[in-house]
Amino acid sequence: MPIHVKRVYEPPAPDDGARFLVERLWPRGQTKAALALDAWLRDVAPSTALRQWFGHDPAKWAEFRQRYRAELAADPAAWCPLLEAARQGPVTLLYSARDTAHNGALVLRDFLREQLDEP
Repeated sequence: MPIHVKRVYEPPAPDDGARFLVERLWPRGQTKAALALDAWLRDVAPSTALRQWFGHDPAKWAEFRQRYRAELAADPAAWCPLLEAARQGPVTLLYSARDTAHNGALVLRDFLREQLDEP
């Protein structure tokens, strides 16, 4: 099943499937209704220490990916609900970072796809 990644500022779409906010902090200026969430899974987001260290610095991207993947591997209970939802149908991971090429949701999507054995 497809796992999509979308900024919280993009409107919900019919093909989003189950929508999960995968940020530790609530996105500024967004209401629960506007996000049309199925759940807010803050524990699956990068730890506060890792997020602060990364600071959305593209030069730290490779190291961030490695560290975040280690956090995910150590806490399957955080991401198993996403995996189960993805087995049922489409899933959209919502994030609030401005950088669409360097953010935790992308790492999480790739990690989940590996768990599902998807390309």
